[in-house]
Amino acid sequence: MKATIITREYPPNVYGGAGVHVKFLVRELIKRMKVDVRCFGEQDTREESLTVKGYRAWERMWEGDEEKFNSVLGTFSVEMSMVRDRMDSDIVHTHTWYAALAGYMAKILYDIPFVATVHSLEPLRPWKEEQLGKSYQLSSWAERLALESADHIIAVSINSREDIIKRFNVKPERVSVIHNGIDLNLYRALKTADTRKAFGIGEDYILFVGRVSRQKGIEHLIEAVQWLDPGVQCVCCSSAPDTKEFEDEIKAKIAKQPRIVWINSLLREEQYVELYSNARVFACPSVYEPFGIINLESMACETPVVASAVGGILETVVDGETGLLVKPADPRSLADAVNRLLRDRQLAERFGRNGRRRVEEKFSWTSIAEKTMKLYQEVISEHNSRKVVAK
Repeated sequence: MKATIITREYPPNVYGGAGVHVKFLVRELIKRMKVDVRCFGEQDTREESLTVKGYRAWERMWEGDEEKFNSVLGTFSVEMSMVRDRMDSDIVHTHTWYAALAGYMAKILYDIPFVATVHSLEPLRPWKEEQLGKSYQLSSWAERLALESADHIIAVSINSREDIIKRFNVKPERVSVIHNGIDLNLYRALKTADTRKAFGIGEDYILFVGRVSRQKGIEHLIEAVQWLDPGVQCVCCSSAPDTKEFEDEIKAKIAKQPRIVWINSLLREEQYVELYSNARVFACPSVYEPFGIINLESMACETPVVASAVGGILETVVDGETGLLVKPADPRSLADAVNRLLRDRQLAERFGRNGRRRVEEKFSWTSIAEKTMKLYQEVISEHNSRKVVAK
């Protein structure tokens, strides 16, 4: 069996949860089958079980002043280039709307079954119009066309599955849940201090990791800092802004709060592990989060979590067992929950141990790859059966 996986993000170009998901899913799948990855970039890898090819947007897409249009039109040009190169796979599997249209075209042109993994939904991210302008309507159209045409849809949480069924014309039996996972060998407690010292971070700090996006609720965390216990720093590892305007807005807010250390760049994986491991508390103030892989990363490093009670977070963070859940967009509640764990080290340590145990039991990439491969086999079998009947 061979699968073509189409994705915007693939190493070394990974900046969000979808890219992390694809990276580790592919790593596990190639132990069991052949995988052809088509992604955005300039990658070019040819191995026994894995080929990776990166594609760039057509230069014509970036001419002119309509930058908000260029992003989506450029995405479409990449997808057409991806599909133009012939596919000989048994199935095509896309991740996010950036790749969904390519999956739809591959299904039509090559008569292969199409599976789409939903990492977030455009209708639930209206702030994306700030980033994309009227092109947001095109990204939403592409997502709808693809999902309603897919042979099967993978949701990364039960909550996300419910959203998909509610907002799209798809049969419930065509939507399955396969959670995100975690590399348990990479993400584990690491008590070194090199990264902390390099950025001037003290011993008492809370941590945020995420994109500079309204989705991630970083502005609510910044406001919450004023109510944190004295002497505690807030380290924000955030980059890849949705827009320059929102990045400037966040920069201005952080400038008024001396207790915030802003690392506005991507770090190496081992640096994130070190920061997770040494943080007193990990804060996830997202207002929309279909899954929230960052919470798994923190839990794997035995750090307690305070997170918004939204979306897939409800399926990863167990309130009162691995962390505390709070109302989204409520800075004072966020600060109160963080302070509770800062003041009760025994409770925080217990949550940390429980978190590690939970990710070990529920979220290994091995089991996720096995579930994905089983789904491939089922979808391919159904597709072949329909072809026989049609003849």
